[in-house]
Amino acid sequence: MSKQTKAQMLEELKWLYMELYDNEEAFAYFEKVLQKNADARRPALRALDEARQEGPDWYQSHKLLGMMLYVQNFGGTLKEVKKHLSYLEECGINYLHLMPLLDSPKGKSDGGYAVSDFKKVRPKLGTMEDLESLADACHEKGIALCLDFVLNHTSEEHAWAKAAKAGDKTAQDRFFVYDSWEIPNQFEKTVPEVFPTTAPGNFTWCEEMQKVVMTCFHDYQWDLNYANPMVFNDMVDNLLYLANRGMDVIRLDAIPYIWKQLGTNCRNLPQVHTLVRMMHLACQLVCPGVALLGEVVMEPREIVPYFGPAEKPECDILYNVTTMCTTWHTLATRDVRLLQYQMEQVCRLPENCYFQNYLRCHDDIGWGLDYRYLGQFGIGEEPHKRYLNDWFTGKWPGSWSRGELYNNAESLGDARACGTTASLCGLECGILEALDNKGSASLDRGLQCDLMMHAWMFSQTGIPVIYSGDEIGQLNDYSYHDDPSHWEDSRYVHRGKFDFDLAEKRFEVGTMQQILFDGLQKLKDTRAQYDAFRSDADVFVYYTGDDRVMGLLRRYESQTLICLYNFSEHPADVKLHGEAWKDILSGEELTASGDGTAILHFDGYGYRWLMECVKGCV
Repeated sequence: MSKQTKAQMLEELKWLYMELYDNEEAFAYFEKVLQKNADARRPALRALDEARQEGPDWYQSHKLLGMMLYVQNFGGTLKEVKKHLSYLEECGINYLHLMPLLDSPKGKSDGGYAVSDFKKVRPKLGTMEDLESLADACHEKGIALCLDFVLNHTSEEHAWAKAAKAGDKTAQDRFFVYDSWEIPNQFEKTVPEVFPTTAPGNFTWCEEMQKVVMTCFHDYQWDLNYANPMVFNDMVDNLLYLANRGMDVIRLDAIPYIWKQLGTNCRNLPQVHTLVRMMHLACQLVCPGVALLGEVVMEPREIVPYFGPAEKPECDILYNVTTMCTTWHTLATRDVRLLQYQMEQVCRLPENCYFQNYLRCHDDIGWGLDYRYLGQFGIGEEPHKRYLNDWFTGKWPGSWSRGELYNNAESLGDARACGTTASLCGLECGILEALDNKGSASLDRGLQCDLMMHAWMFSQTGIPVIYSGDEIGQLNDYSYHDDPSHWEDSRYVHRGKFDFDLAEKRFEVGTMQQILFDGLQKLKDTRAQYDAFRSDADVFVYYTGDDRVMGLLRRYESQTLICLYNFSEHPADVKLHGEAWKDILSGEELTASGDGTAILHFDGYGYRWLMECVKGCV
């Protein structure tokens, strides 16, 4: 595939812009925005751009391992994060995803997703100079830096919103502002609520303006009107400003929502793809070493278009929300059939479709599963959601999972689950049982489950990303119940401060922290060592004949790797066809019997990475 020249990119950009806005004056301003940011790009970043253009798929290396964290929870400030880079190096991290840190009002920040100034760091966390210094330090250590960019809305405290409240018509035109409820009520007929229990409705009455404003997420988050070209121009300027501070990956938050049109559900509209393509072109013209990561929490069939065609990409990487949710469903049901079905679809995606994979992140787990597929097994949407939420909150008989519900809409039979990986996998329950002198069996089961889940995530194509604290088995933090600014948002149960004292136990043999930390290091080192984990490897679902055991087959040139995972606490046996294998994690060697098969035994939550080889090679 031939690459576009700058002239060709600019020509396409203008065509798309004029098709959407038909405004020569606005495009002339946009060109000045691009030139200004291109001129401001530092030599060191330009050198990084050039190096990455030599290998434009740098973010697809199977040697990348990511971690996402909140600055305020990991040292407290950007300067402290910089001081702790040696710990991240020890974890093997070379891709660091920082949660929102731009200026936002206390108490009305939605975890940092209500931005009041896109060019200012929240003062308690540091300054833009601190962010730039951290980026430079990361680059010296070979660590790429990712930052969230909230583009659907601003805080009501943003300068544009303040001007709108003061009566500035030009500022009001940057949002969806109406004199009465007539048009908002028409929108409400077709637009779903994002948070029906904590933030019902999509509009809010503004006393200062004596007008109605669109607020799909929360009443203090004003939706931006991208039909106004100046909104697009200035938001791209903000994006490029952050790229020029040294960010390597920009996460585009909630992109399906950014174009609103009366009479639609205001999700995934064609104009969204035009906007994202133009953002991608802007980055290619100004900072070609920067990749765009899209957050698209939608059904699987609605996700793939956000990659765009290979020759005209939109997002370089997407959050793998679907696999994450289905993985937790599989854990609770001990049934891998939905996971197999969805991985079959993932394996057939074009080569330009690349994901950021994770088990847990800052957000909740929503149960947007494929209920049409599950229906053939007699599984109904509402009762199944209730089962999953009961299982992961420990209400279901025999459940050892411990979490909390978010946006619990009892009348709709709907809610989302929250909790750390460790607590959801049973470690919290296991520790309590051990303290009650009930033995260590539950704790051992939780450890094995936690490691199995991470091994599964590591074997998928994409960037494996650990949520800070998972590497030492950090449990739920219930202290948020005592904080008035957080107690209505149960997502803070898994947003606790990183416990550096607990992390010291990673050096104590036999502790939970040592077992998890070393286990993840083994997975990371092994993944980086074998070409079968390359992004351009062929990947297939490997059917094991047991609905409890998930399998992936990865093949690159002469390497064939079979990855197997028991999603049940009960033992399982799997028949392998072939001559000989070596478990590249444990070193165990297996040879087939006379009929060319071998029976492989799995303990509860067991997992194997088996490299196939000719007989006698082991």
